Amino acid sequence: MAGFFPTAEAATAFAFGLERKFAGLKLKQQQIDGFAMPYLDGGRGEALVLLHGFGGDKDNFTRMAGRLTKRYRVVIPDLPGFGDAARDASAHYRMSDQVARVHAFCRALKIGRMILGGNSMGGFIAAQYAATYPGEVAALWLFAPAGVADAQESPIMIRYRETGEMPLVMRSPGDARALIEAVMARPPYIPGFAIKTFGRRGAADQALHARILKELLEQSPLLETQFASLPIPTLIVWGAEDKVLNPKAAATFQKLFPASKSILMPGIGHVPMMEAPFRTARDFLAWMSRAE
Repeated sequence: MAGFFPTAEAATAFAFGLERKFAGLKLKQQQIDGFAMPYLDGGRGEALVLLHGFGGDKDNFTRMAGRLTKRYRVVIPDLPGFGDAARDASAHYRMSDQVARVHAFCRALKIGRMILGGNSMGGFIAAQYAATYPGEVAALWLFAPAGVADAQESPIMIRYRETGEMPLVMRSPGDARALIEAVMARPPYIPGFAIKTFGRRGAADQALHARILKELLEQSPLLETQFASLPIPTLIVWGAEDKVLNPKAAATFQKLFPASKSILMPGIGHVPMMEAPFRTARDFLAWMSRAE
């Protein structure tokens, strides 16, 4: 495909456009607190808002969303500092800052009570949002969420503490493949032009993302230090082969959210919605049917 387009970025935009169309999603944009936040929006019914992880973007959920738009209004934003959202080197990106921005985003879209989901950093944001605005969250859907101490006892986080090396923060475009291998146990096919685009964007964000990671780890209190439990129905999904965050932390999340169910997915890494999108969607729909 790249041969038909002047740049890898153009080929990637075309490919993502097709994926979004098949999923029933449209690209829109909302301005929040000085940040332009592009987002995907599609489907009808109860609002389902999905938040990507550190270094990710809205299209991490696109393929899975195609199985959900027939039943839900699916809304997937790029969080400030990531994806195609605005960057501001002078702003803060602590958990409290991002939660406030997501809240303002949902209010601007007139989303009231919703199902809120998130992967990794996005899972931390979703859980923190639920603790801050419990009346607005009907259910939580957490994919390998950050936010508790146990989650940080993983190979990648231990290495980061010991050496400062972090594959989620790319120093050069060539680091994109190493990041994919770090977050996925069995990566699906990803076109070379998409990997090149992802690598260029990540390398350009190296300084900002290194600072955001430090803020998240040093200036964002862990969930277990903030509340004992919340009675919000919660589905916790974790890949058994996750090297970024320790799957054993699912037990801690079950204590924080006692009305929860945990699914451990064999052969899956840190991003279940990308590695097994249809199975992940199917498990969610089955869980929601029983919960309702």
